[in-house]
Amino acid sequence: MEKPCLNDESVYPDDYVLSRHLGEVKSIWDSFIKFINKNYPSYTGEWRYYRDGKSWLYKMTNKKKTICWISVYENKFKTTFYFPDKAEDLISGSNLAREYIDQFIHGKRYGKIRGITVDITTSSDLEAVKTLIEIKEQLK
Repeated sequence: MEKPCLNDESVYPDDYVLSRHLGEVKSIWDSFIKFINKNYPSYTGEWRYYRDGKSWLYKMTNKKKTICWISVYENKFKTTFYFPDKAEDLISGSNLAREYIDQFIHGKRYGKIRGITVDITTSSDLEAVKTLIEIKEQLK
């Protein structure tokens, strides 16, 4: 099983570290962050080291509500969104690819929530992330 690459607690994931691990995908990361800052100015992000997973994760929030978690791998990053069961109709009726809808419908339950993870290696992968953010916004 592949593991995130930001595992050293003493190495903060700054731009240089992200560039080293993401390679060409760093430009996609940058455009994603610009998109968030422009379209969702109330969202904030924070890098934190989590000892349970022994990795740095980027937690994106809107006030106290978690929007998604982001982990960095070699030459890609992954976004994971958690939704309550009541989001099933929104997700099923969305323009998301079948693989993401199935991830939610058949995915592991964590209490009353389930996750959808998107691997981001190309700009087009961000379309699913944008749709998931829109679904999050509808659930307020």
